[in-house]
Amino acid sequence: MADVDLEEELVPGSTQYFGLFRYKLNLSSYDRESGPLTLTSLGFRGQELEATENKDTTLETTGKRNRTYKNEKPSSVSSEAPKIIPKAVTGAIKPVKVKAPLKIDSTLFSAKTFSELNLPSMLIARLERVGLTVPTDVQSTAIPTILQNHDVVIQSYTGSGKTLAYLLPILCEVGPFANKLSGEEDPDKRIGVEAVIVAPSRELGMQIVREFEKILGPEDKKLVQQLVGGANKSRQEEALRKNKPSFVVGTPGRIAEISATGKLHTHNCRFLVLDEVDELLSFNFREDMHRILEHVGRRPGAEPHNKAKGPLVRRTERRTILVSATVPFSVIRAASSWGRDPVLVRAKTVVPLESVPAAGPDTLSKNPTNSSSTITQGAADSLPPGLKHYYCVSKLQHKVDSLRRCVHALDARSVIAFMNHTKRLKDAVFKLEARGITAAELHGDLGKLARSTTLKKFKNGELRVLVTNELSARGLDVAQCDLVVNLDLPTDSIHYAHRAGRAGRLGRKGSVVSMCEESEVFIMKKLHKQLGIPIQKCDFPEGKLSVFKEETIKEMSSEAAARINLILALALEKGNEKLLQERKEIVKG
Repeated sequence: MADVDLEEELVPGSTQYFGLFRYKLNLSSYDRESGPLTLTSLGFRGQELEATENKDTTLETTGKRNRTYKNEKPSSVSSEAPKIIPKAVTGAIKPVKVKAPLKIDSTLFSAKTFSELNLPSMLIARLERVGLTVPTDVQSTAIPTILQNHDVVIQSYTGSGKTLAYLLPILCEVGPFANKLSGEEDPDKRIGVEAVIVAPSRELGMQIVREFEKILGPEDKKLVQQLVGGANKSRQEEALRKNKPSFVVGTPGRIAEISATGKLHTHNCRFLVLDEVDELLSFNFREDMHRILEHVGRRPGAEPHNKAKGPLVRRTERRTILVSATVPFSVIRAASSWGRDPVLVRAKTVVPLESVPAAGPDTLSKNPTNSSSTITQGAADSLPPGLKHYYCVSKLQHKVDSLRRCVHALDARSVIAFMNHTKRLKDAVFKLEARGITAAELHGDLGKLARSTTLKKFKNGELRVLVTNELSARGLDVAQCDLVVNLDLPTDSIHYAHRAGRAGRLGRKGSVVSMCEESEVFIMKKLHKQLGIPIQKCDFPEGKLSVFKEETIKEMSSEAAARINLILALALEKGNEKLLQERKEIVKG
């Protein structure tokens, strides 16, 4: 299609003309906002300007949308109304933010017990009752940060305890432990749902519900209600009406569906948690996430509860918590729009989100030559530290047999094998069982009962190998899993990290083995560079693990490469051993 000069075909002064002009001025910001789904593509811009006059001021930013500014005390310097420059001229209006300083006691990051984190005594007693006494690194960092009223992005490897990292501070302020500690409110007079946790899959949602119920105990477990797809919607609605839960955990589709019927009221919600947020940003969840972000914790015209809180008065009522093992830059953008001055929380580290460079984790799965220390750090944080990574070269038709030899060589008792195509799962299970290995398939096309039964058998040790697709890469918590095998390679480093995280959970040891054909070896080398981890070539002769010690290939100039090629050609032509030896020395040097 030929290039068209748009300005010649538009009438100067028209809305379209200024729209084109504004586009040119903001070209760089448009480039940044292309890519994965963010709040911008959902139509949100967050809380932007705070005007400096008593009356609300309205500014027309486009031909169709108006923006209203909140009240603020008049300036003591001048009573003149501030000048408002049209966006078509300035390009983009920068939000005026009042930022709460990071007042977090970093000594808490090294807490050895939950009691050091200033949790309610009754909550600590309940944790001890279920065998939880020592917080993980990410828990000791995230809990005091959230309790200081910060919106956060929690990044840590799978199996590091991210779920409790946000559940415990929520339970400090909502539910029976908070009520009994402060005596402020009768549990029978709850105001409704105060915390909504959104997960991309039914399995992850139910896992979060079980964590809630374990801490709440049998007497208070009705305070949490699951709203996941695949369950009976009428029963879920009846439970909402009857139990009046304080916590709702569910998938985007079911939460949005019940919210639209008016049977789920979330305007008084104080916490919104998006678990596996990078997955929730996908296009499939766009409309459902749109509604959730519109309604959870948003109370039009409501005044803050306590005006004595200083800068935090200007926050929205809800606190937003984003969680994932991997945090690409699309998540950083979304967090900046959805929250108020969010911070990035990693193990023993808290930094303002604005300090994350624009070339951050989003380039993780792109050209590795553009990597930086920030990318490497973020990628390394997404993998459990107790894992060893290998790859085995095998032909496609022999991969399942290589899996069998791998299981025996590593003496793995609980194995998750990933494949990219659902139709091939059954064949892999058949081949494994024919060789005496108990196995089963798990995928989204199975019914609810079949999936639950398979997972229960695998967790109980009745199955040695669980063959699955990407469904189980997120949220599947099997503590005893000691081996992950990629029968088909993941599409990028982020998917590799989520798959690998099924093993080595909570500090345990584990292994990740990727089966690849000769033509796919370059993918493993890319993963090695992007994730910054050693991935060793291996094989399984005679039922043992054998690791190859490959030579390191050094970068060289084009002149040196040309010289080596010339020497090689002469050596091959004349059969000169001396020239061949000279080539080896040049490569080593």
